[in-house]
Amino acid sequence: MSLVEVPDDLGDFNAWATEQRWSDGLPLVPPTRERVDEMLRGTVWPADATVGKIPPRMAVATVEKIAANAVMAGCRPEAMPLLITAVQAMLEPPVNLYGSQATTHPCAIMVMITGPLARRAGVHGGAGLFGPGFPANATIGRAVRLIQQNVGGAWPAETDRSTQGTPAKFSFCFGENEEESPWPPYRVDQGYDIADTTVSVVAAEAPHNLNDHVSSDARGILFTFAQTMATIGTNNAYCKPADFVLVISPEHSKIVHDAGFSPADVRQYLYERVRIPYKHWKLGGMFGMLSQPRHLDAADDDYMVPILQTPDDVHLVVGGGAGRHSAWIPTFGISRVGTRVVAAQDGTPLRI
Repeated sequence: MSLVEVPDDLGDFNAWATEQRWSDGLPLVPPTRERVDEMLRGTVWPADATVGKIPPRMAVATVEKIAANAVMAGCRPEAMPLLITAVQAMLEPPVNLYGSQATTHPCAIMVMITGPLARRAGVHGGAGLFGPGFPANATIGRAVRLIQQNVGGAWPAETDRSTQGTPAKFSFCFGENEEESPWPPYRVDQGYDIADTTVSVVAAEAPHNLNDHVSSDARGILFTFAQTMATIGTNNAYCKPADFVLVISPEHSKIVHDAGFSPADVRQYLYERVRIPYKHWKLGGMFGMLSQPRHLDAADDDYMVPILQTPDDVHLVVGGGAGRHSAWIPTFGISRVGTRVVAAQDGTPLRI
């Protein structure tokens, strides 16, 4: 990676960085040679190793470039293994990074990290997990966005054609509340070892609140979830294949678990009930622009159109703190969750 001379004054540097299109609009930490080298000490990968090509520019993301963007975002070296894995995950073809970088839809790359290395890096999955105050969440998510912009060339209002954008493009990273979850961790539910650390990404909208303070039984809570998700205004209603992310709070998850529901049961319940009457589904959204769902009975206005193709389209994780609020994270639609294990360059899982 070549070196350039930049202004010494922090304010002047940030003004210069904005002119160079390095900035997301917030103050950056200057990526000096010393700071980048310190960041590289957080990974066992060689600095010149290629992680992949980031669309739409298709520029090569080396470990060193990832480190430079991590410095600018304010990351600690412990974040490097997680960032490398996030880049690997978002380059998985089902994630559809190219489409999400250039679309008019207001999506960002959501980063969910679960496992021992997430805890070591300070990734937070408890109360306020989507909000401010948790440096690892804020800076890792920000670094991912800077990589999309500075390496991939997704510049707002130009190559990034999002009509209105979304605050989630600044940073969208969170962890899992394993300590208060009544179920096995997300990574275990997805078939990974509990000793692994996984990074999951998808092109997603900002979280949508699921408010149920009155239901005392599992089916009431899940009915509230299903009714909120069954809406014609989302890409998920029309664009396939598509995943949902459900971040269920500890209080909601305890009620659902204690009623005998496993994560698979929750997915099945939602698959059967997140549906929209055809007479509503055809009124707006993207009706007529895309192929219709399989088994659709277009002659029946009351036919319930399934929004989920399979129960496994729902990705369920426990997160948050006290209170009866959960969150549904709608997605770009033509985007699947991509998950990678945090590993060395040869694929050996990194564990502690």
